[in-house]
Amino acid sequence: MSSIFSRIISGEIPSYKVAENKYYYAFLDINPLSKGHTLVVPKKEVDKLFDLDDETYQGLFMFCKEVAAGIKRSFACDRVALTVIGLEVPHVHVHLIPINTMRDMDFTKPKLKFDDEQLKIIAKQIQDRI
Repeated sequence: MSSIFSRIISGEIPSYKVAENKYYYAFLDINPLSKGHTLVVPKKEVDKLFDLDDETYQGLFMFCKEVAAGIKRSFACDRVALTVIGLEVPHVHVHLIPINTMRDMDFTKPKLKFDDEQLKIIAKQIQDRI
């Protein structure tokens, strides 16, 4: 059975796409820690980060670097943090999160809520700056 991320990549489930190429897909987290919180996934469905082949692993982080630059140019933040937790969906995914303090990375705090129109605007902001 396909992961929810594979279903997003295929278009079966809608998403707020930020960037895409032949191998990777970036889209907004719909339960973000901060405005611009983006998930980056390989199109190849692999459960664990360190199970990726070397080429996919390296390509994923190069793609993350491009997306993170777009996020940084789009939102007032000290930096774009990167974390890989991977417990909630069995498909490698990288969180890119605009932060100003360590508290901005606290996954136990309440998530932000944006409506459909706001999410479209946020995604477009990042797309235009990649």
